[in-house]
Amino acid sequence: MPLPLIHHPRYTIELPDGHPFPMAKFQALRDRLETELGDTTIDWLQPEIAPRGALARVHTPAYLDAFLSGQTSKAAQRRSGFQWSEALVERVRLETGGTLLTVEAALSDGLALNTAGGTHHAHAGFASGYCLINDIAVAAAHARAMGWVQRVLIIDLDVHQGDGTAAIFADTPEVVTFSMHAGSNFPARKTPGDHDIELARGTGDDAYLATLRDALATLIDAVRPDLVVYDAGVDVHQADRLGHLELTDAGLEARDRHVLQVCRERAAPVAAVIGGGYDRDITALADRHAILHRTAASL
Repeated sequence: MPLPLIHHPRYTIELPDGHPFPMAKFQALRDRLETELGDTTIDWLQPEIAPRGALARVHTPAYLDAFLSGQTSKAAQRRSGFQWSEALVERVRLETGGTLLTVEAALSDGLALNTAGGTHHAHAGFASGYCLINDIAVAAAHARAMGWVQRVLIIDLDVHQGDGTAAIFADTPEVVTFSMHAGSNFPARKTPGDHDIELARGTGDDAYLATLRDALATLIDAVRPDLVVYDAGVDVHQADRLGHLELTDAGLEARDRHVLQVCRERAAPVAAVIGGGYDRDITALADRHAILHRTAASL
């Protein structure tokens, strides 16, 4: 059965020259996957803009009013990392719509992957760290509100702690957050989640994978999720300029394979998003993100 992959060409928009966010990576990832995997193994799905009602399940009315209408303060824009524009709003809502569609496809097919998403620093009432709408939280809350699932496990393996997601679901025991991240990295002040593992600067493949293997299966067996949302950030890679960890390409592949296999063995549907990755070499960065999709296609 073809693997559902979700993409929209407007995941990529123009940013000012010199902007540090690697916006071009989303289209580069799509191009690479189309070349490598071909149409015989992939079912490309295109999302629609996430409706305000879905966003409002996790974000405050005041924040949504300001963000959607362009009334976000200059200070708030600096915290987000982006200058407000109508194109940015559309892009963020399409990305969030992509994760909504990824969840729906995963619940139908067992596994589906977005070519964007993972904006886990967005809190209910403010943006932070290049994250404006928390697509992970929106999708998890939507699946519960629709009655598709009861228990959701969020596996966040981005190098940064998923502080926004942890805060949003702090009082929702049916949504369990697991974040394994570099302890010395952003955000400086962590928001405690349900299960947090802080890794030392310079942690490499062997120690990282041993820690993950010790924790993951036990956690899934305890939670028994109806849905897993997997944030497969590649900023844990040794070449990432914002990372602080030392994983190799082989380590990324082993990580993703382990997560997907453990979930498959327990019949837990997985909706995966790509998370962070900040190499200025867009080709190399797209290849790192493609490890997740290549691994999923090989299962």
